[in-house]
Amino acid sequence: MPSKEPPRRRVPVPARSARPAAPARPVRRRPAPPRRSTRTLRLGSPRPRLRLISLCLTVVMGIFVVRLLQVQAVDASAYATKADKNRYLSHTLTADRGEITDRSGVALAASVDAYDITADPTMFTRKQTHVADAPQQAGALLAPILGVDADTLAKKLATPRTRYVLLARRQTPQVWNQIKDLQSVLLQKASAKKGANVLAGVFHEPTTKRVYPNGDLAAGVLGWVNAAGKGAGGLESSLNKELAGRNGKITYAQSGGRQVPTAGRSEVPAVAGSDVQLTLDRDIQWAAQSAISAQVKKSKADRGYVVVQDTRTGEVLAMADAPGFDPNDLRHANPADLGNAALQDAFEPGSTSKVMSMSAVIEEGVATPATHVTVPNRLHRGDRLFHDDIDHDTWSLTLNGVLAKSSNIGTILAAGQLGKTQPEANKVLYSYLRKFGIGRPSGVGFPGETPGILAKPQDWSTSQQYTIPFGQGLSLNALQAASIYSTIGNGGVRVEPSLIRGTKGPDGRFDPAPEPSRTRVVSEKTAKTVSRMLESVVGDEEGTGVSARIPGYRVAGKTGTANRVDPRTGRYRGYTASFAGFAPADNPRVTVYCAIQNPTSGPYFGGSICGPIYKKVMEFALKSLQVPPTGKKAAPLPVTFDPEQ
Repeated sequence: MPSKEPPRRRVPVPARSARPAAPARPVRRRPAPPRRSTRTLRLGSPRPRLRLISLCLTVVMGIFVVRLLQVQAVDASAYATKADKNRYLSHTLTADRGEITDRSGVALAASVDAYDITADPTMFTRKQTHVADAPQQAGALLAPILGVDADTLAKKLATPRTRYVLLARRQTPQVWNQIKDLQSVLLQKASAKKGANVLAGVFHEPTTKRVYPNGDLAAGVLGWVNAAGKGAGGLESSLNKELAGRNGKITYAQSGGRQVPTAGRSEVPAVAGSDVQLTLDRDIQWAAQSAISAQVKKSKADRGYVVVQDTRTGEVLAMADAPGFDPNDLRHANPADLGNAALQDAFEPGSTSKVMSMSAVIEEGVATPATHVTVPNRLHRGDRLFHDDIDHDTWSLTLNGVLAKSSNIGTILAAGQLGKTQPEANKVLYSYLRKFGIGRPSGVGFPGETPGILAKPQDWSTSQQYTIPFGQGLSLNALQAASIYSTIGNGGVRVEPSLIRGTKGPDGRFDPAPEPSRTRVVSEKTAKTVSRMLESVVGDEEGTGVSARIPGYRVAGKTGTANRVDPRTGRYRGYTASFAGFAPADNPRVTVYCAIQNPTSGPYFGGSICGPIYKKVMEFALKSLQVPPTGKKAAPLPVTFDPEQ
């Protein structure tokens, strides 16, 4: 049964009075003394600071990561390239330039080992050498070896912001050996602390140097190579692409200017140039050059040339001019003598050109070698009075005699028969001159060759229509003149002249030159007839070419003496003496043309000064080519006729 809770005890409270209580008196309290705080200091929370530090570290790390990504990914190739530029060096591997040889393979132009001397300017600084004037010291040491001014070398060695300068091109191995020996001496002194190796930054790069073993022989044909290794004249220039080949490249790691063998390297090999075989014969070239040089000097002439051609094939066996130059030493060459004057000089041929007029007359059937031609002392045509080289009474000549005695008047009279009127005759003659190759390039493709000058017949002046038949009023070069006689000697067929037999590539395969073009100019019968007439010039006692006779051989030739146009004034001044022909006349093998410009000492007639050169060069060529002596002598053609009969 549940217990009972005891009853609560009442507490008595005072009874409330019915009247209001009196107000309490205010109690005046004293100000309480200041109480000393008993509050203790508490440390701030570290979390905000940690968050701030973490944020800063995150930002910094983010920057590093972004930069790292930029370096390793975005700009990796650029930095790698910049590093390689400082670490790796690249050099060109110069291709071996092809040789130029004569028809027998004898070298006329070849390349030999040489070195380009280079330097790294960063290795000549004070920091590297511990010498204040290292470039100047090095320049003074190298100057006598390289043949370069010391100040120029010092300036190159002090070039800022580059690791490569070229000090000298194409030096011989002996030059590099001198530098290398000097480097060794300086290195020993530097090791003994007796000096600094101021040549440590000088290096060499293998290359080649062009040399011409025969000096000035055929220099006008060969040309030369400039300091950059490119053909700058003659065949060296026109065939530069074939001769030069293709350069290669080598790249390797370096440290302190020395190759690091363990770092690897890359190389693109060079491809050598092709060898070029010419049609020239070195021995015949020598004979021609010796003969013309001696005569130009003896006659005190401005210039002279000799061209020797294979009559049947058109190949040029020799092309010599004097004065010449040595392509091994261009510093001492006269600029006026550079080039190939035999192809680049245009001149009026004179009487050697009459063979074309005679060929046209006979081919057209208007005359024969026996046709009578009465030659007066003077002939008035147009606005001029014409005469022959010598004063004479009226001559009674055959057409053969006109050529043998080289009569200008007789040639004018004969050429006038080519048409019913003079303009018609001019057109006919012009057509033959063009077929003989006048007024157009010869075909050899030589740089700077002149095509000569031959105006169209309607543009011929009053005097030109009478002077062109005997070789004045038109111009040609020496090879064109030789080609005229080769055409007659080859039975009337013009074979385009050639200078190149073929090329041999790096693989050793020989590629012959394309066959030259052939053009029928006159019939074989006409060519043989004109050849017989040319024999009279040399063989007949009344001919002008007796000085060109060669014992044992029948010789066909023609003299020439023309008024010469001075290239400096454009006016006639002096003479052009010439002689052209072929031999043996019954079976032509060799054509020779000689011309001398402005002889000022001794005779100036072609038969007198060029006839002997023709003889000397022709005799040498016939023996060199082992051409057998001629057969029976031909019956002489009449030179004159009896006017009474």
